[in-house]
Amino acid sequence: MANENPQRHPSGSGGPTIQWVEELGQAVTFLTRLPWPGPVGYDRPLMDAAWAFPVVGALVGALTAVAFGLAAGLSLPPLAVALFAVAAGTLVTGALHEDGFADVADGFGGGRNAEAKRHIMRDSRIGSYGVMGLILVVSLKVAALSAIPNGADAAAALVASHALGRAVIPALSHFLPFAAPDGLARLAGTAGRMGMLWAGGLGLALAIFVLPAGLGIYAVLSAGGAAAVIGLLARKQIGGATGDVFGAAALLAETAALLAISAGLGV
Repeated sequence: MANENPQRHPSGSGGPTIQWVEELGQAVTFLTRLPWPGPVGYDRPLMDAAWAFPVVGALVGALTAVAFGLAAGLSLPPLAVALFAVAAGTLVTGALHEDGFADVADGFGGGRNAEAKRHIMRDSRIGSYGVMGLILVVSLKVAALSAIPNGADAAAALVASHALGRAVIPALSHFLPFAAPDGLARLAGTAGRMGMLWAGGLGLALAIFVLPAGLGIYAVLSAGGAAAVIGLLARKQIGGATGDVFGAAALLAETAALLAISAGLGV
């Protein structure tokens, strides 16, 4: 990841460049388990592809919406349809963000100081805080999705919430210092101002485009608020960002957006 050419990829920028296809491929292959048919820029920091995060989120949301439609076509109960869709999204991403959230829940809940919290977060085993946290988050997502009145609205909600969940990561990368001298967050690099703005702008545009008028802004504010809370907690608890913090923020922002959309559509 050290081969950075400032003319091709300004360090820490994160906005799209003439290598945008490779950047999109890098984001797809990191954030999902999906294959990529072309070259991928693994020689660059991940945050050089920050602009593509909400695009990948929208792709995950679209695939999840397909799973939702297939389950609904089988005339399953609404809760079962929603659970099927949430499970499909987890399979597409390899539970990347769920894993990060569980580690954050265990570390923040069980550690006595910042060092102990980071040590717990690096442990691959999951503890009681992580288990209960995942149960609650998945339950909230399933409940919110099952309460949306019709399939078209549910599909739009999935696309928007997944896009917004990934859109918050570059903002946290931009504003938070690294919590540790090593780890995934440091290897990923820091999203520059342009990367943060591109990701946020694309997330906002996608939400406004697919959701009914006004509801997109509501979803954006909810996702941003959830990410801000995680960012503030991470700064206080462990001194900054880790890869797990990014994953937790993505999952909670996605959940908050989905809850906001469900509440708005259910009125």
